[in-house]
Amino acid sequence: MTSAPPRVLTVAGSDSGGGAGIQADLKAMLANGVHGMSVLTAITAQNSLGVQGAWELPAEQVEAQFRSVVDDIGVDAVKTGMLASADMVRVVAALLRTLPPEVPVVVDPVAVSKHGDALLGAEAMEAVRSEVVPLATVLTPNLTELGPVAGVELRTVQDRELAAKILLDAGASWVLVKGGHDGGDTAVDVLHGPGTRQEFSAPRADNRHTHGTGCTLASTIASYLARGYDVPSAVGAAKQYISGAIANGFALGGGIGPVDHAWQFRGSGQ
Repeated sequence: MTSAPPRVLTVAGSDSGGGAGIQADLKAMLANGVHGMSVLTAITAQNSLGVQGAWELPAEQVEAQFRSVVDDIGVDAVKTGMLASADMVRVVAALLRTLPPEVPVVVDPVAVSKHGDALLGAEAMEAVRSEVVPLATVLTPNLTELGPVAGVELRTVQDRELAAKILLDAGASWVLVKGGHDGGDTAVDVLHGPGTRQEFSAPRADNRHTHGTGCTLASTIASYLARGYDVPSAVGAAKQYISGAIANGFALGGGIGPVDHAWQFRGSGQ
């Protein structure tokens, strides 16, 4: 009998188009060697053009999903994504606090979809800062999310450093500031941690089909943490994977297509 792979739980919203959210998380987990499990927080009507609707699930349903998985199967790492309201943030934070302290938690503070649709309001962002950030082993804000989740306005590169420090002081163990929204030929993500500042760079792919990038990166980091990697090594492996997935993103529908979660199995290109 084959032994079970490491177990990773995603707590996030569903993307009916399959490019982001729970669907992207589970694809990334499979591609990176772990068994993915899910707790849905919301259902969206979503495609390559945008988000047409979103419906949050009741707290008792979220709690029941979480307890069903954790109490029977167990988890080696958790990734959180779309937590669309302050109430949902508090529900999920309370559930995360019931986990053993050695279980790593990767928090993707999803605020805006790839198409510019707001997914997290100001009150919910404040709840993320106070309730979830202190539980984060790795927090993965992009440049759109970094300022709001830290509660500062970003005007300069120095402001990014300040925001990362604020989030570390708020309790996050590590903060990965994603640089995908910057210009230039290189995409640089900066990992801030205990006495550490480390950059992870990759050539920027000339490809507009990048739906699901943040979800995929956070889920991949969680996968490698579950496999026993330390945080910098997990981030490095995830950066390599997401860079390939972005480079091989494909057109789907009439708008922005998804990254290719299976790029490693298709060869070096499309």
